[in-house]
Amino acid sequence: MKTAVPCYYHLDVEVSPERVGQVSRILAAHLRYWDLDNLVDPVCRGAELLLHAIDQHATDKHTSIEMWWNGQHLITAFGDDDPDLRPDQDLRAALADIAAMSDGWGCCAPDTGSKIIWFSQRARAGERVPLVPLPPEPFLSTGLTEPRRHRVAVLAAPVPAGDTTREGRR
Repeated sequence: MKTAVPCYYHLDVEVSPERVGQVSRILAAHLRYWDLDNLVDPVCRGAELLLHAIDQHATDKHTSIEMWWNGQHLITAFGDDDPDLRPDQDLRAALADIAAMSDGWGCCAPDTGSKIIWFSQRARAGERVPLVPLPPEPFLSTGLTEPRRHRVAVLAAPVPAGDTTREGRR
C-alpha cells in the first residue's frame, strides 16, 4: 500500500560521470523508503538521462534535484543556473526519452535565469484485483418476522356517503 503522507527530498550535486550512478542509487533508496518500488526504474532512468546530458553540455555542472510525493504522483525536478544550457537544443534527446516514459513533463525558466526540468510518475497498483460483490447485510440488529403496522396518512378528506360528484368522475 502506498503511503498517503506527502514526502519531499532535495539533493544538490556536482555532476560528473562517476556521480550519475551514485545519484541514481540515492534516489532509488529514497523511493524504496517511501514504499514506491515500482517508480524506481522510470525515475532513475530519467535522472540518469538528464544527468548525462548536463554532464555533456553544461559549463556549470552544479544541479539541484528535488522529489515530491503527494500520495498519487511523484514529481522529480532538476534545476540548474547554466545560461548556456538550452533544453531545446542540448537536451532534446533526453527530453524526448523522458516524455516517452513519464506521465507528464515540462521545462520552465523562472525570472532568476535558471531552468527547471521536471517529470512526473503516477503510482500504479501492482496487481489488479477483481471486485467481488458482497452479500447484503441486514441493517437491523434483529430481523422482523412480520411487517410493521403503520398508520397510513390521509391524503384527502373522506368522501361523504351521499356525494356522487367524485364517484362520477372516475
